Amino acid sequence: MRSEPNAVPPAVTWGLLAAWAVHDTEEVVMVPRWVRTQVPELRERFPRVPEPVWRGLAAVDRRRFGTAVAAMAVVVAAAAADGRRTGGRSAVYQTALNGFGAHGLVHLAQAATVRGYTPGSVTTPLVVLPFTLWARARLRRAGLLRPTRPRDVVQGLAFAAAATAGTHAVAHRLLRRR
Repeated sequence: MRSEPNAVPPAVTWGLLAAWAVHDTEEVVMVPRWVRTQVPELRERFPRVPEPVWRGLAAVDRRRFGTAVAAMAVVVAAAAADGRRTGGRSAVYQTALNGFGAHGLVHLAQAATVRGYTPGSVTTPLVVLPFTLWARARLRRAGLLRPTRPRDVVQGLAFAAAATAGTHAVAHRLLRRR
């Protein structure tokens, strides 16, 4: 695969997939147990949260969550591949990169809200945020980073939220059939 001139090294684009894999490994390992042990306590601490939210969280099991993560791997791999194909110029790649970083900030906000550990909150400051900042800096130095506006942060979060909802829907459909 030939990259365009002024392209960033492969670590900038494929690194999104690698950083995501490290981060989601933490989630795959921790989510099922965390949901079992923490949701009952959180339900009492946050009585204003609607009951369907708690039921939805309680319904997440290791198999369904793992299937959703596998589907998300396809989404992230496609964004990273498009980033590599375009030498980092791809709007899809840059939106996914922004979404990954914003997703990390959501993890930190969740941990602050519950005043404790939430799955993903360990790898966020160690992997998610450093990689996102590094990759954006490399894109900026290469003159490839699109100017960032508040709208871009919203688009990144929307991309992450849509991908998350979509991959969980795929997992639900796939496992419901079996």
